[in-house]
Amino acid sequence: MNGIYVWKCFPYSLCVLAALVILAPGCSNTGKETKSVAVPPQDLTDAAIERYIRTHPEVIVQSLQAMDAKREAEQKERQKVALATKQQELLHDPASPVSGNPKGEITLVEFYDYRCGFCKKAASAVTELQKVDSRVRVVYKDFPILGEPSELAAKAALASQAQGKHQAFHEALLASHADMTKEAILKIAVNVGLDAKRLEADMANPKWQTVIQKNRALAHELGLSGTPGFIVGNELVPGWLDLNGLKELIARAGHGK
Repeated sequence: MNGIYVWKCFPYSLCVLAALVILAPGCSNTGKETKSVAVPPQDLTDAAIERYIRTHPEVIVQSLQAMDAKREAEQKERQKVALATKQQELLHDPASPVSGNPKGEITLVEFYDYRCGFCKKAASAVTELQKVDSRVRVVYKDFPILGEPSELAAKAALASQAQGKHQAFHEALLASHADMTKEAILKIAVNVGLDAKRLEADMANPKWQTVIQKNRALAHELGLSGTPGFIVGNELVPGWLDLNGLKELIARAGHGK
């Protein structure tokens, strides 16, 4: 453990003590002539710091905990600002598929990956929520983070909007446990009534890559690195939620009955 790192982890009181040892009493700004004071050699200062830490090891834990708490608070503040300033992009991006009540007073935004096990687990709850609460509008944000197959599935889902079957295809993709190869994706498409040849051609449109990149940038600004992620109002909850969890999220946002 070198002296520079330890110094950063030191409690304020000890830092002040060390500063006084090094700088006293010739640091006063009185305008009077002062006598120079010999500065202790660096190895003596380092040794004093090391002795203190050995006898008070809790200061390291306390310092790390304080750093973590500060970092978490800063992250929450950044997230709060991002949620407030990105409402238009979150709620009304024309490239994002919408289901439920298109004019619903409550909007649930979901970031997901079609290969994510927790997204698959949450899918039935999201579908059920729209059935039991007619106020709910759902906005889907394709956020493929698990490799090229995930990205391929996202492009297929986005392209399916042209045939008016996004919701059925979306739910079928999340219900499937097949590898998301192009063949598997097109087979699922046929099963929900999509024209596979048209879908394959539409998937090649470069605009879907742009949509995905935009969603990734938005997720980054929100501090969201995994899937799923749910947003209602100004609250973001990362991770899987069941139906009760989704209802509670809506209630916390001030929209519950």
